[in-house]
Amino acid sequence: MPKGKKAQEEEDVKKDDLNLNEENQSEEPKEISPEDQINELNDKYLRLYSEFDNYRKRTSKERLELFKTAGQDILTDLLPVLDDFDRAMQNMDSSDDTEAIQTGINLIYSKFKSILENKGLKHFKSIETEFDPEVHEAITKIPAPNKKLKGKVVDEIEKGYMLNDKVIRFAKVVVGE
Repeated sequence: MPKGKKAQEEEDVKKDDLNLNEENQSEEPKEISPEDQINELNDKYLRLYSEFDNYRKRTSKERLELFKTAGQDILTDLLPVLDDFDRAMQNMDSSDDTEAIQTGINLIYSKFKSILENKGLKHFKSIETEFDPEVHEAITKIPAPNKKLKGKVVDEIEKGYMLNDKVIRFAKVVVGE
C-alpha cells in the first residue's frame, strides 16, 4: 500500500528528530557565550540588589517602630509615680495636715528619683568644680568670692544630667573670674 503524503512527512520528521538527538548526545557540552555570561551575572546582580533593597526597607520600618515605642519602658515605670501624685493631689484638698502631705510628697520624689537612677540617669556635681564646656553651660561670669574659685563654678542655676555616661542636659552655671 502506498503511503500517503502526510504519513511520509511524519516519518521523515521522526527520522530527523532521531538524528538530532544522536548528534546532541555525541557533542561535548557547549561553552557559554559571553552574552549569556553577561546576562547571568546581570540577573544575579539584580536579584542581589533587590534583596538588599528589601532588607533596607524592612530595617528602616523596624527602626521607625522602635523609635515610636522607645519610651514605653520608662513611661510604664513612671505610671505608679503619676498615680501617687494623683492621690496626693486629692488628699491635699481634704487634709489640713501639712506634715503628712510633705512626707507623702517626699516619698513620691524619692520613688521618682530612684526610677530615673535605675534607668541610668545621674546628676553630676558642678559647684566648686573646674568649668568644663563638655558638661557645663556658662550663663554668666562674676568676680570670684575667693582665689580658689577663679575659673571654677560658683553657682548652679540648673542641674546637669547624664544618661549612661552621656550628657543629656548641660548644667547651667555661673563661673568665677
